Amino acid sequence: MNTFARFFFCFGFLFFSSLKSQQVEWNQINSSNALDLTLIQAKDNFTSYSNIIQIGDANNVEAMINAKTSILIQQLGDYNSLFFNNSFSDTKTKNAISTQGNNNIVDITGSNSVSENMKLNVKGDNMTIFMRNY
Repeated sequence: MNTFARFFFCFGFLFFSSLKSQQVEWNQINSSNALDLTLIQAKDNFTSYSNIIQIGDANNVEAMINAKTSILIQQLGDYNSLFFNNSFSDTKTKNAISTQGNNNIVDITGSNSVSENMKLNVKGDNMTIFMRNY
């Protein structure tokens, strides 16, 4: 997918997402803070939500989450895999995970106070991250 198509898709997502235009000016949104701004808009009462954006070919997400988890996943590139499992915990979490590149694997198991508001950004190719939170 070319750069223009990716930009158009991301811009469209931001336009139709739940961002409140009264609080955020469009000229303040850039590639460095778009993920953070979307995560901030999560409801304060921790109603569970999942927001998954995948741009590319053969991307995979397997998320097994509890009722108190709010997660934002963004995968840009090809052949990326993400495995997220905190279904055996009742910890309230807001996580944002972004992978940019090709053939990346992110495997996260569990949640605790250290990973409660985790933002993970992976940039590069052929990277593997295993994270265990017990």
